[in-house]
Amino acid sequence: MGRAPSADEDLMRALFDEHARPLLGYVIRLTGDRQRAEDIVQETLLRAWRHPEALAGRPARPWLFTVARNLVRDGHRARLARPREIGDEALAVLPADDDLDRAVESWAVAEALADLRPEHREVLIETYYRGRSVKQAADVLGIPQGTVKSRTYYALRALRLALEERGLAP
Repeated sequence: MGRAPSADEDLMRALFDEHARPLLGYVIRLTGDRQRAEDIVQETLLRAWRHPEALAGRPARPWLFTVARNLVRDGHRARLARPREIGDEALAVLPADDDLDRAVESWAVAEALADLRPEHREVLIETYYRGRSVKQAADVLGIPQGTVKSRTYYALRALRLALEERGLAP
């Protein structure tokens, strides 16, 4: 067996039954958007329920229409105060530097370099990371130029294998 409706529920039901349809039509004309209008009507009736003293001793419809009009104005002003919202489509056409991918790649390359034999790692660091020529690298490392060339060749092969194991090389 159900319970008897409270006075608040009776007030809301009466307000809805008597005023919701004309109020919705009015707000649709103001907004041009049925969904937004339904939300505003719901908010208007909720405010009437929260403040029944505002309706005491006066006709409800003018108060409800005024509240609804004010909600429409407030919503319009709020949208003007905020930057215009755009969809995700705009993000698809903007170039984006992805530093995170570059950082992860750098860590993986550093780990792969750490797995190389020390003499291979040294020669790659001198020639590729420090940008030294074969002669300069040979002078810094104190080894012949031919050794720098052959170590570079084998170091690059070993590095490629280490990167492939990590899924970073084709």
